[in-house]
Amino acid sequence: MPVAAGTGTADAALKVRVNAIGREADEICSFELVDPDGAPLPSFSAGAHVDVRIADGLLRQYSLCNDPSETHRYLIAVLHEPDGRGGSKILHETVKVGDTLTISSPRNHFALAGREASFHLLLAGGIGVTPMMAMMHELEDRAADYRLHYCTREPGKTAFLDRLQPRIDAGKVMLHHDGGDPTQGLDIRATLAPFTPGMHCYVCGPPGFMSAAMDAVGAWPPHAVHREYFTSPEQDEERVDAPFQVRLSRSGHVLDVPADRSIVDVLRAHGLDIETSCEDGYCGTCMTRYLGGEPEHRDTVLDDGDRKKYVMICCARATGAPLVLDL
Repeated sequence: MPVAAGTGTADAALKVRVNAIGREADEICSFELVDPDGAPLPSFSAGAHVDVRIADGLLRQYSLCNDPSETHRYLIAVLHEPDGRGGSKILHETVKVGDTLTISSPRNHFALAGREASFHLLLAGGIGVTPMMAMMHELEDRAADYRLHYCTREPGKTAFLDRLQPRIDAGKVMLHHDGGDPTQGLDIRATLAPFTPGMHCYVCGPPGFMSAAMDAVGAWPPHAVHREYFTSPEQDEERVDAPFQVRLSRSGHVLDVPADRSIVDVLRAHGLDIETSCEDGYCGTCMTRYLGGEPEHRDTVLDDGDRKKYVMICCARATGAPLVLDL
């Protein structure tokens, strides 16, 4: 069950030490994080991520890619993106072994299905393989049937090859290199065509990869499709933003949200401390309970059940009466 995180206080901050930094592929480094005093870290399940506070005002989310049964460490992997928003550049070029970082406790919006699943089909594009690494550990612990299709440009950009090789040899992992031409890589539509009851699909990768996968699962039941974006999904260019109002249930204050501003912007302007990361609706940091009104959801995290109770205030809009937030 999701926990409202709109005030940024839902997850306790953890201090961790960078115990090791490894090169996993071209432009991809892993960071092993441990408790400075050697204490166990909070447990996590496959698909979970942590928020990493990289600098003042800079919060980024990274999937945990080690075995969830490990309590002595967290492992994250980061793609160096020189044209990104700064997080990967700082981690790759500034952070050193022995440094201390502040992170959140793990949260999971990309969990594996339970016993109802008879087969797990994993599709990863590029750095989207990170949550899949933990998933394979958990599935193997369950003795569950799975297969991973891992798509990259070339072998040199394929992370975790040493950990994947035994699974490749066993036929559990299939590598697909397209050389920069998606038509030469995995045929996603054909791979996702044969749905049978009990199958569950998990997809993580860049926007084009995600879009192709989502187009291919149109006939799948929604409960069997699980996805996580690590960059902002493509936006609907025809969508027009209109002004609306939000009401804060605890104070009764009604605030105007102009067409060119987000709920988060307005709340911060009125003195509320709101923690965010992506500000595009794909990470879950700003998830907040709402008590009334009709939100216009624009995130990629919440499922239909979640959307009856929660809203991502970094990107959501509203129509009609004020949107009542549990703040």
